Amino acid sequence: MILAAGRGERMRPLTDAIPKPLLPVGGKPLIAWHLERLARAGLREVVINHAHLGAQIEAALGDGARWGLSIRYSPEPEGALETAGGIANALPLLGEDAPFLVVNGDIWCDWDVSRAAAALAATDLAHLVLVPNPPHHPRGDFSLAEDRVGTGIDIKTGSGARVCTFSGIGIYRPQLFAEIRRGQPAKLAPLLRAAMDARRASGELHAGQWVDVGTPQRLAELDAELR
Repeated sequence: MILAAGRGERMRPLTDAIPKPLLPVGGKPLIAWHLERLARAGLREVVINHAHLGAQIEAALGDGARWGLSIRYSPEPEGALETAGGIANALPLLGEDAPFLVVNGDIWCDWDVSRAAAALAATDLAHLVLVPNPPHHPRGDFSLAEDRVGTGIDIKTGSGARVCTFSGIGIYRPQLFAEIRRGQPAKLAPLLRAAMDARRASGELHAGQWVDVGTPQRLAELDAELR
């Protein structure tokens, strides 16, 4: 699943007329980089949620055939349903038994998507791809000790964990979203923290390139680098 329902407030005025996933970077829409990587890794079925200017996303990407993919869409009301709410709303398309890969549509990352196959098989409730903390997010999100992800408490206990930033790439089992009613807005972080407290969340550190394409400046910098 590619998450593409955000309004992109920090990207305004660029996102007043075009949804953030379609903003051009390196000569192609940002979301096209994800689709190409998914296709190269052998994934074939993709679900994309949308809200703001969602018709543009469907018109631009179509059924995914040009990438060798099958794309289905999960529309959301204006204002969207937050991350967990959007995933829960799309479960009928994702399937309610097997784990699935979720990627934020507003990042650029060279994580090897082919790693997802092994992670899908091994995931308990959640498996997160973490990255070193960027300058704009120095405090990070979660702690990582070997392959265990925690809420940060590990750092105080001297376990050797380090605080990292969530990349926006995760593998989840449908059971993680069992308590969310379809159409109900819900944030992802509380669900992840509960899984961590139950020791049912794993993770890995990606040391390659990752960009949270959240501002016009970062978009322009990434575009210049890719070109």
